[in-house]
Amino acid sequence: MGLSAEELVQIKRFEDVHERSQAPVMLAIERRVCGCDYGGDSWTTRHEADNFIASLELRKGVRLLDLGAGTGWPGLYMATHSGCDVTLVDLPLNGLKLASERARLDGISDRISVAVGDAADLSFRDGCFDAISHSDLLCCLKQKRSVLSSCRRVITSSGCMAFTVIFISPDLPDKQHRYASQYGPQFIESSDSYETLLEETGWNVTERSDRTSAYRQSCRRQLKADEENRDELTALIGKEEYSKRIADWRAKIEIIGERLILRHYFVARPC
Repeated sequence: MGLSAEELVQIKRFEDVHERSQAPVMLAIERRVCGCDYGGDSWTTRHEADNFIASLELRKGVRLLDLGAGTGWPGLYMATHSGCDVTLVDLPLNGLKLASERARLDGISDRISVAVGDAADLSFRDGCFDAISHSDLLCCLKQKRSVLSSCRRVITSSGCMAFTVIFISPDLPDKQHRYASQYGPQFIESSDSYETLLEETGWNVTERSDRTSAYRQSCRRQLKADEENRDELTALIGKEEYSKRIADWRAKIEIIGERLILRHYFVARPC
């Protein structure tokens, strides 16, 4: 499935994020915000990663597909703490290389596979995974329905999918909707609700929980950590980008507090 020019630009941006994610200051901030140090680019906290393990019933012998895997968070963590096998899929190659190296250092390379691939057009055979996870991925992709359809094809009939997603609160006035879109993930817009998308692609939602408050708390920790590491961050990304980063966190905290943007956790099984 072809990618748009906007999506190609976003992939390059994630490559840049992955490249600097291993800098000591970025890892220190990540430990403060999410409780991990993989160079992750989602808002998944360690507590949420443990929720994934429980919801997906991960254990030795379970085949997990982690989409939008980035540098390996939380897929590698889930493999380490559950004993499952995991296949990490993403488009930026440099993140997957970092994930492979982390798996080697953690001593779990024998249970890890990596593949460059489009979540909307997975190349795996039908029904080859027992569980699927993705963390704040759908809000970073245009082809949301295609991703969910592709996931449905590659999971077993008794499998389970769990994911988090950020979306604009429904039925907002136009001005608030535009404001929320400005400060949300690049492809936060969705023509249908996630319940509708899941139903229409062959999924039955078994759990849904609102993680918006925790998301705002993470953003507040992020802002505080960035401010406390101003000199190191400025040296890494430059004064202008640092100032924009701080302004963006403040705006994001405001709109999440007003519930213009929401973040939910879904668990779904094949119909």
